[in-house]
Amino acid sequence: MNLKSTKSCSTTALSTLLCLLTIVTYHPTYGELFTALAEMEELMDTESVLIANLENYVSVQESKLTQLRRKILEYQREHAEAAKDVGAYLSNPVNAFLLTKRLTTDWREVENLMSYDVGADFLENVTNYRDVLKFPSDEDLNGAAVALMRLQDTYNLDTASVARGELNGVQYSTEMSAGDCFELGRQTYLNGDYYHTVLWMREAMDRLSQEVNRTTTKADVLEYLAFSTFKQGNVQTALLMTNELLELVPNHERAVGNKAYYEKELEKEARQKAMRGDDGSEDVPVDTTIQIKKETSSLVYDSTERVLYEQLCRGEAHRAEADLSKLRCRYVTNSSPFLKIAPLKLEEAHLEPYIVIYHEVMSDAEIEVIKRLAKPRFRRATVQNYKTGELEVANYRISKSAWLKDEEHSVVRTVGQRVEDMTGLTMTTAEELQVVNYGIGGHYEPHFDFARREEKNAFKSLGTGNRIATVLFYMSDVSQGGATVFPSIRVALRPKKGTAAFWYNLHASGHGDYATRHAACPVLTGTKWVSNKWIHERGQEFLRPCDLTPDHPEEF
Repeated sequence: MNLKSTKSCSTTALSTLLCLLTIVTYHPTYGELFTALAEMEELMDTESVLIANLENYVSVQESKLTQLRRKILEYQREHAEAAKDVGAYLSNPVNAFLLTKRLTTDWREVENLMSYDVGADFLENVTNYRDVLKFPSDEDLNGAAVALMRLQDTYNLDTASVARGELNGVQYSTEMSAGDCFELGRQTYLNGDYYHTVLWMREAMDRLSQEVNRTTTKADVLEYLAFSTFKQGNVQTALLMTNELLELVPNHERAVGNKAYYEKELEKEARQKAMRGDDGSEDVPVDTTIQIKKETSSLVYDSTERVLYEQLCRGEAHRAEADLSKLRCRYVTNSSPFLKIAPLKLEEAHLEPYIVIYHEVMSDAEIEVIKRLAKPRFRRATVQNYKTGELEVANYRISKSAWLKDEEHSVVRTVGQRVEDMTGLTMTTAEELQVVNYGIGGHYEPHFDFARREEKNAFKSLGTGNRIATVLFYMSDVSQGGATVFPSIRVALRPKKGTAAFWYNLHASGHGDYATRHAACPVLTGTKWVSNKWIHERGQEFLRPCDLTPDHPEEF
């Protein structure tokens, strides 16, 4: 079934999606704006310019209509006067001249005014704006819709609540119209996601029944809803919906074809049921309720890890009190002369593997400098193909990143030195500072920072060995969501501006620590900025030497 391309449409992630629904262009100029909220902020400027242009267009249009209304009143007045006594009126040569004039030169002026396209100049303005302003593309609209579905699944958000602009019990934005819900459902349909299509088309139908000024049509909603319900396996309900659609639009070509197909499917099911044997009892009533089946897709983690990942993101998975009671907070100097006069605040998050949080290790001023340096260089964040070693984009990592060298700014150098003081490791072989801004529902699904044995080409070009440790700076607070979670050890680190998390990716033996597999939960509300410093093996031989006995698990 190939549904027509429907352009009808009437964040928090929700607010950003509604903005995209408003100004999306069907001639892509910029792509992947949805992957970084920092870039999406510029869309507000675009919308502001478009609003001003539209206001000017309406003003000129109203001026045109005012002139036409004035002409109507003038003509009606003269015509009414003449109609009282046509002969007497026309016997007056002046009146005869004025009538002739009204229907020649005057009427030509009216025709010219009617035919004048006042919108041409304003449409040209929009065309010119595309060269200087950022416009989202269809890809951005679809990406925003996918992000909202990800948030809905991860945080168990009720469809009706999201449509009301309510996220986790907090009211953030205005409500979505039936047309907005329809467009969101249409986007999921285009992705073959019939589970969410049914959810949002049903919500569109509910809202449509309450709207005075309707933002979509029942026929359009039924068309998508019926077919998606069929794809979910409920043929009987799909047929009922299709019949309802045909009552509204009797000659609907696709509906006619689908009706015939659904009837054949039901006949086939009945024959198969009869072949299995019948005890002679009456048929069991058919369940015509919509049964929504959530489809699973190929993921980078198994189902058990997915459950733990989402539970940790929602704050539902907890560790035993006995384990938490062993964790400590303290001031540390790490044998650093500088830290003896300015010790760091350390909070233990986990003991094995050892994960700690350093508090107040990046100032607001430093954060602003780093963000300012990074913004112009943002590119879609990539992952490394474990077979080829090449960097590529992936739908399980939604963010944009930039890399900053120490020599570019004193603040970047200072941060590098601070990491050295924090970790006791050399930065001579560390990677550049990576700055990341997450987009709508931005996330990074469970992954390892280190290269595993089968990843032969990972970091080969650097020539500095594997990633021995990670330092993750949180450069913003996040209203809801955005935690860094370690599913296998049930650890969740909540973003707090100015803090930094540190952990070793490798055992002292050099083998990877698989318990450090971690993920960035989707950002539900707010914006998330982080920066990473990945530290490599070379140069650490005497700073973190191997033990006399292996410290990695026996399976290695």
